[in-house]
Order: sequence, then C-alpha cells, then structure tokens
Amino acid sequence: MSQTIEVKVPDLECRLLVLGGGPGGYSAAFRAADLGLDTVLVERYATLGGVCLNVGCIPSKALLHVASVIDEARHFARAGVEFDAPRIDLDRLRAHKAAVVGKLTGGLSGMAKSRKVRVLRGYGHFLDANHLEVELTTGAGQDKTGEKQVVRFEQAIVAAGSMPVRLPFLPEDPRIVDSTGALELPAVPKRMLVIGGGIIGLEMATVYATLGARIDVVEMLDGLMTGADRDLVKVWQRHNEKRFDRVMLRTKTVRAEAAAEGIRVWFEGEGAPAEPQLYDLVLSAVGRAPNGRKIGAERAGIAVGERGFIAVDRQMRTNLPHVFAIGDIVGQPMLAHKAVHQGHVAAEAAAGQKSFFDARVIPSVAYTDPEIAWAGLTEDEARAQGLAVGKAVFPWSASARAIANGRDEGFTKLLFDEQTHRIVGGAIVGTHAGDMIGEIALAIEMGADATDIGRTIHPHPTLGESIGQAAEVHEGTCTDLLPRRKR
Repeated sequence: MSQTIEVKVPDLECRLLVLGGGPGGYSAAFRAADLGLDTVLVERYATLGGVCLNVGCIPSKALLHVASVIDEARHFARAGVEFDAPRIDLDRLRAHKAAVVGKLTGGLSGMAKSRKVRVLRGYGHFLDANHLEVELTTGAGQDKTGEKQVVRFEQAIVAAGSMPVRLPFLPEDPRIVDSTGALELPAVPKRMLVIGGGIIGLEMATVYATLGARIDVVEMLDGLMTGADRDLVKVWQRHNEKRFDRVMLRTKTVRAEAAAEGIRVWFEGEGAPAEPQLYDLVLSAVGRAPNGRKIGAERAGIAVGERGFIAVDRQMRTNLPHVFAIGDIVGQPMLAHKAVHQGHVAAEAAAGQKSFFDARVIPSVAYTDPEIAWAGLTEDEARAQGLAVGKAVFPWSASARAIANGRDEGFTKLLFDEQTHRIVGGAIVGTHAGDMIGEIALAIEMGADATDIGRTIHPHPTLGESIGQAAEVHEGTCTDLLPRRKR
C-alpha cells in the first residue's frame, strides 16, 4: 500500500517521468519523446549514460581495446615483426578513456535537448504514486547540492539500475576497489587480487595483466564465468594461463586487512593458500544488487521483492498500471542491451501502443581475450531442461581467416532441437566473438534451421563464415573438415 504524505506544490509536471538515465532509461525517454509524450528524465550522474557509459561497459571497452593492441603487438614477434616494449603513460591512458566517454555523453545530451526531454541531475525518491522528489547534484558530479525539486507525473518508468555488492569484511581503503574504482586506473599494481570469477572481474584482470600486473583470482564456485558452457571457458583458460599466478576455485575470501605494505587477504577452501597473501590492489567483483529499495518505492505502492527486484509483466508494468520498470532492477540478465529493448517497450506501452517484451534470446558477451559470446540455450541448460539437441562445432583451426590472424584457438558451436531441427542456441569463443553473436541471435529469433544458416552465403575469408560452416557440420555437408565416419 502506498503511504499518504503531504506533498508540496510540484516544481515540474510531466506526462512521463523516467528515473535513471542509463542505456535503458535514456532510450525509454527518447522513445517516449519521439511518440509525443512530455518527458522528464532524472539521472544522478553529471552526464547521461548511467553506469554503463560513465563508469562501466564503455570505458572498460576503451581500455580492453588498448590491452588487445598491446597483446597483438607482442604476438607479432612470431611473424617476424618486433616492436619495442610499450611505455605506459597512465595519465594519457585515463585521458583517452575519458575522451571516449565524453564523446558519447555529449551526443546524448544533444539528443535529449533536440527531443525536448527535460533532464534533472540528482537522486530521485518517490513521495507517492504520482510525485518524485529529486535531490539535485552538482553539474560536475554526484555531490548533492542540498536543493530539492518535486516532479508530478502521470506515468513513470523506473530505470534505477543496480550497485556493486560490497563484501562486509573488506576494510575501507583506496587499494580495495569495485569495478568503478578499477576503471580509474589509480596505478599498475605488482600483485592484484580479483574477488569473483565473473565477466566483470576477468575483463578488468585482462586490462591490468596486459599493463603488467600479476593476477590472482578467487571464485567460490567450481568454475569461472558462470553461465557459459565449460568448453568455451577452457579455451579462454588455456590462452590466459600465463596471465595468472593463481586461479583459486571453490575458495572464498574470509578476511582482509589493510597494512602499510599492502592488503593482506585470508582464504578458505579447496584452492586456498596456507598463508595470507599480500596485494597492492584488490578488485571486488562479486556481483551487483538492484536499487529497488533505494528509491522510496514503498511510498508509491510499487511492489519490491526481498532482494530489491521489481516484478513486471510483458509490457514492463509494475503492480501499478501507470508505473513501469526496466533493466537491472527487474532481474537478470543485467545487461545494457536488454534494458534498451525493455525501455522501448515501456515507452511504447505508456503511449498506448500494444508493445510487449517477448525476446526469445538475450545474447551475453565476455569481452576478454579471447572473447566468449553465447545466445539462446547453452548445453547445460538444454541438459537441465531434458531437451534433446544436436551439437555442431566448427573449430577455428580450420578457419582460413583465424589462421591468417594467428588466432585459431577458438571455435563456433550451434545447438539444434532434434525434434524441430531449428536452432535453439549457439556460442563462439575467439577474437571478435561478440561482434558475430548477433547472427546467431537473429537465427534463433527467426526460427532458422541448419539448412537456412548453412546455405546462407557468408563472405570468405572471415571469422563469421564459421557460423555457416558449423551449420554445414550439422547437415553433414561441410567440405572444410574431414568427412564424418560412416557407421
């Protein structure tokens, strides 16, 4: 039930309020404005884009690109081309990252202005089902000014995102960072610990290892990159084993202590060293928690689950018909591209259109080296569902382009339903896997079978043709591999 409180005369009124200016939030606001809705967008950062653009996926990819170029230059020695060792200027590297972010955020501000979307900088909290109070922040950052404004809205889209989970036993120390702190590149440590073997932690480990750090990773589960099939992760592990001193699986961090010489960390579990270890930098990357309990949702009567998620229907409506929610705050997967599509649906539904979020697949990508990307069902998921699938794998050791690139460690895998013969899943491990996974996602959405994919002419020589070749493997028509043995 919503709480009845006295609300002062609003400073602003609008047809649609969007709380949160990340990829989902600004996409929702822009789509709503395009549909003619008078829209106010509330964002706590000085610039639009939210965590992803300001301190997440975009700056991390800028650094990962730099790391990949450094690694590629080192590999060229095998081809007879040698470069001097790289000289890392952290100030200029930070400036490069900031320039990438600035170019994108500047463009978003211009698009908001051209659409007449009014942007309020600050933290939003619901006062009731039709009013939001905004604690304004400075133009340069997230610091609160002490001023507040009240917005009255007819409809709202909650796109308030998530925050990194903080382990309670970690002391407050600048040498202990989350993903945001790691992206600030405070220094290149000699020894670095990554707590959590998920995608975010391993992406940052890739950057710091390339810059010269020695890396330890600790993960409570029995494998890294939970969600991806193990055969994909094994390729990544073989390629990266020299980057790491320790990969401690089935192990947890139990204590940490800040000392003058570094952060001393204790471990327990199967892979735990007997003695505490000393690190120059510790990255805690153990997941993210939704912000559902930080926005005053109970005062509006918005139902929030125990873990902070907000339940929605296929139109992204909450339990209140005039309030929608999208992105991280509505559940897994916490991915920007999911939030964007949900934002479009919510805006269109708010405008009275019969729009629904009915995506069959949401692709995932680990932008490590090599990249790992997958869409649809994994082998593990198919097995858990009892679904009989046919698996077809095309190894990149038979890919002309991969061999020419000197990067033939990967493979492309497709899964087909044995009953319908339609593709239900697929995965790629190798360079540029993330750029290619969209074709597999489209094939699943369109209900393609192996013949559809295999008889689609792919350009040669490309890495993308491995998708068609994997389909040919399933059909038994692939001439780039040895023929199957006849039974």
